[in-house]
Amino acid sequence: MATGFLRRSAALAGLLAALVIFAPAKASPQAEAEAVLDSLHRYASEAALEPYLSLFTEDGVFLGTDRSERWPMAEFAPYVAARFATGTGWTYHPAERQLAFSEDGTLAWFDEVVVGTRMGPCRGTGVLRKTAEGWRIAHYSLTLLVPNDLAQGVVDRIHAYEQEHTP
Repeated sequence: MATGFLRRSAALAGLLAALVIFAPAKASPQAEAEAVLDSLHRYASEAALEPYLSLFTEDGVFLGTDRSERWPMAEFAPYVAARFATGTGWTYHPAERQLAFSEDGTLAWFDEVVVGTRMGPCRGTGVLRKTAEGWRIAHYSLTLLVPNDLAQGVVDRIHAYEQEHTP
């Protein structure tokens, strides 16, 4: 009798171990947040409008590389829709990323180096907010990475450009 019990117990233990191994693990906040940022870049590259916009909070803001590009979602969404309607978006490949989380786990901030097909290396920084739907982008800022040795020349060109284009 004891042998039958031990065999059944061992079989049950084996079954439980298999369930633990094959049960889908809940992703960590780090993995979930990284997946949102990876999706942001993938959907932009695919010009996938609805999935792209769904990654932002309703009160989200996107800051582009141009001084004029401060877009609350109410302004950013139509811009993205018009651009994606052409069948093209923009492509950035993440090369480095850092993430940090608030103590209560409701906010994450990040910085990443992304390499664009048109603009080369840029830095994306921002804030993610945990919502009922998961992590969403509340703030994203994209900046050009200018080597310090070239910075003064770039600043001089911007100044000259603004002088020419300011009424």
